[in-house]
Amino acid sequence: MADHEATVAGASGWRAFWNRGGWWKALIVVVVYGVIYQFLPLLFTPLFAGVEGQALLESPGSVFAQVGFAVLLGSVVLLAFAWTLGWLPGPLFTRQPVYRRWWMWIAPVLVLIPIVLRLIGIDWGLYSAGVVAVAMLSGLLVGLAEELLFRGLVVELMRKAGHKEWAVAAVSSLFFALMHSTNIFTGQPVGTVAYTLVYTFCFGVLMYLVMRVTGNLIWAVILHGLTDPTGFLAVGGIDENASGTTNAALALVGAATWLLMIGALVLLIFIRGQASPRLAAGVAAAPAARTS
Repeated sequence: MADHEATVAGASGWRAFWNRGGWWKALIVVVVYGVIYQFLPLLFTPLFAGVEGQALLESPGSVFAQVGFAVLLGSVVLLAFAWTLGWLPGPLFTRQPVYRRWWMWIAPVLVLIPIVLRLIGIDWGLYSAGVVAVAMLSGLLVGLAEELLFRGLVVELMRKAGHKEWAVAAVSSLFFALMHSTNIFTGQPVGTVAYTLVYTFCFGVLMYLVMRVTGNLIWAVILHGLTDPTGFLAVGGIDENASGTTNAALALVGAATWLLMIGALVLLIFIRGQASPRLAAGVAAAPAARTS
């Protein structure tokens, strides 16, 4: 009986710690996840000996080994962590506890434009059905892991600490961008990494708005999950570009991406509001005049 009470008290203490929220706790989660994401897959390297040295899109196995497996492990770790906190499905995958405005629908439109252009421009004949299927599945896993971490856990920790939604959007997007700064250790040029930081910050702002305006994190997962695979299927690899392409649709992706980034920075200025427990409980949305 005493052991059971000690276990319950320990679990309650664990949940109480995280339920108080805080930006620094969110940063701890991001850093720990980053370490796990980088090093845990190394334990399974022998499993992928058969595809070692293959190009990313050479086979379904190479796609899964280079993209899908790490984020699969990451998703499992994050879901397990959220489960220990009692945050599944709510508050992570339930109704957003904050009002929305009509202009927030601009965010999913800005995200969809480059996705649609890539879907039109991809030369589908270059890839086997298996490669396309695994690429899309891996993309959804990327969306699940990164949205669960940044628009799920980080946002929730910020909200539990009582931060306004502008700070929630900005800080969660900043953490999202900073996680991608590790690309500099892979040998990428400083200029490329700097551009990636700006892009991922802006993309994070739009994902926050997608989650908020649709009312559920799952839609951010889906849109994010379509962005990555259409990106590397369009240009033949990760962090490649389509400069000089004669494909009309892909030639427009660059302009659409700049529109996405500029739009995100403008929309960030107008984010207002604060999470409300009664909205999370299912109270009807307020009239447009009261939304924020």
